[in-house]
Amino acid sequence: MNGLPEALAGLRSARRPPADFDAFWKDTLDAAAHPLDPVFTEVAAELTAATVYDVSFAGSRGHRIAAWLIVPRHASAAVGCVVQFLGYGEGRGAPLDWLLWPAVGRAVLVVDTRGQGGANLRPGSTPDPVGTTHPQVPGFVTRGLLDPAEYYYRDAYVDAVRAVDTAIAHPAVDPGRIVVSGCSQGGLLALAAAALHDRVAAALVESPFLCEVTDPALLPDRQPYRELLRFCQFHPQHVARAMDTLSYFDGVALAERADCPALFSLAMRDQVCSPASVATTYHHYAGPKRIGVWPFAGHAEPNGYQRRAEVEFVAGVLGDRPGVHAGPSSAAPVS
Repeated sequence: MNGLPEALAGLRSARRPPADFDAFWKDTLDAAAHPLDPVFTEVAAELTAATVYDVSFAGSRGHRIAAWLIVPRHASAAVGCVVQFLGYGEGRGAPLDWLLWPAVGRAVLVVDTRGQGGANLRPGSTPDPVGTTHPQVPGFVTRGLLDPAEYYYRDAYVDAVRAVDTAIAHPAVDPGRIVVSGCSQGGLLALAAAALHDRVAAALVESPFLCEVTDPALLPDRQPYRELLRFCQFHPQHVARAMDTLSYFDGVALAERADCPALFSLAMRDQVCSPASVATTYHHYAGPKRIGVWPFAGHAEPNGYQRRAEVEFVAGVLGDRPGVHAGPSSAAPVS
């Protein structure tokens, strides 16, 4: 069992969110209360134990967001569902990529991130039709960065909230057993959904992105933070305004507003989302929480032990163990 190292144990953020943070998000979600219009189309898949649906729903501004819903085929009642958010640049890919949760008796809704996933092993199907008149560098991190109302992640957070509604809308899903999950950007979106939606039962937050972003000079020159650094390099006159916008989207402020049980994951050799930023976010998390610390892991590296810890954590929170044994695990370093 590995707890947080002493250097990370007492970290807290010195920055407070804007005074109108909660009002901003209430107004944002109120404005996004258009019909969800979820569409679930069953598709043929080479799976004998799961049913696959090609999903779309009306996300922020009514834009259509694509997802896969994969449901265990022989469930005798509605099942819990993990809403899976994706890392930066990833798309939903193919259903065969997402069989862990159906294999242990849960549905999974794998949600595209708008505009992403076009040039990798997991392509996406969701365009981003929003333009901006503000300066930006290529990518998404700086799109609309000079105005919280136009910032890219405002739409992405609303999409995440409405993805939870989409999972709830399917009759095979138990609306009382919704879990949000993700790594890096996906971890940030899971935090947003947990903070902004009151029907999330648990959160799996792995190496979350865009947390404790208080000084661009302290950020690593690695993607996707590199985009923010380039923006500051090319537009130094806008740095203060950009940091003000980011304060409405920082994962630390979201963590302070999330109260469902959460399992965090921290990779000590992470050179993208620093251990300090993850630990700070964890300390600010308002709900019951645990953290897995992986001393030799880097950013978003495959980790079967972490997946096992997540399966058992979700089973414990939801009070069931579909498809897994009832005994404790000794493999996962969780504190």
